[in-house]
Amino acid sequence: MTNETVLLFSYGTLQSSTVQLETFGRELVGYKDKLLNYRLAMLEIQDASVIKLSGKTHHPIAVSSQSDTVSGQVFEITADELAQSDKYEVDDYQRVLGEMASGTSAWAYVKCKE
Repeated sequence: MTNETVLLFSYGTLQSSTVQLETFGRELVGYKDKLLNYRLAMLEIQDASVIKLSGKTHHPIAVSSQSDTVSGQVFEITADELAQSDKYEVDDYQRVLGEMASGTSAWAYVKCKE
């Protein structure tokens, strides 16, 4: 287990305390920020375990866009917790290091490139 911390940006279900408790074993504390050059769309979720945990059949997904921003929260988590969030996200998402409006960079799950 490592103590290294990383920043994770969430605009969707990872902001839910239920999802956080199941995924990380704790509730996260974050701050508001915006992911630059993305916009939101909705994705139909097929994974029954993800639907059960989130309680939703459709999740938001960030799609590349030149001039839009996505509002959400930035959380400081461990590298091990980041690996746990990778397991939670379905295959339609990929993790990228995104540029935030605050000037920082944070990991974010966005639509996979086709």
